[in-house]
Amino acid sequence: MTDPKRPIDPAAHRDRRNLVESVLNWIPGFHGYLQKEYRRESDYLARTWLADRLQRAKRPLDEYLHTLVADGRLDDLPQFERLRTRLDGLISKLRGDVRGYSGFFDYVRVDEEKLDDVYELDMSLIEDAEAIGTSVEKLSANEQSPSSAAADLLRQTDQLEQRYARRGELLKGLSE
Repeated sequence: MTDPKRPIDPAAHRDRRNLVESVLNWIPGFHGYLQKEYRRESDYLARTWLADRLQRAKRPLDEYLHTLVADGRLDDLPQFERLRTRLDGLISKLRGDVRGYSGFFDYVRVDEEKLDDVYELDMSLIEDAEAIGTSVEKLSANEQSPSSAAADLLRQTDQLEQRYARRGELLKGLSE
């Protein structure tokens, strides 16, 4: 079982093989099948971790919104509601993308350099999601104005969305 607060290392996941899988790798054609399944599982685990991290960030965001309401700072609510909507959309996309949705997962052999690029991008996505989560969790203690904090969080969310879109493009490019 993995720690939900700790990012998944795709290389470590790929290297976790049991004895049966090691033996099956010697069967002609089965090695390629296993590699494809490892890529699909790594993809799924990375997207699940990202979605879970963003989901966990929504609770402190909701608590902060309640604080704004209690303090009568209703003018600051629309930006945070926009942020919450964007997070919900991103979480849905992360959870909803089909497992192994690209031709990248059908190849028996994948250019290792391109595969490293995908894993590097996955690590950037994990760092981005963690940064958003940490920023949201620190909202109450933040000295920044609510509108400035919301703008920063929206900028961070934009970056995460753009990198995730780039990941999709990179995976598509691997299938061509």
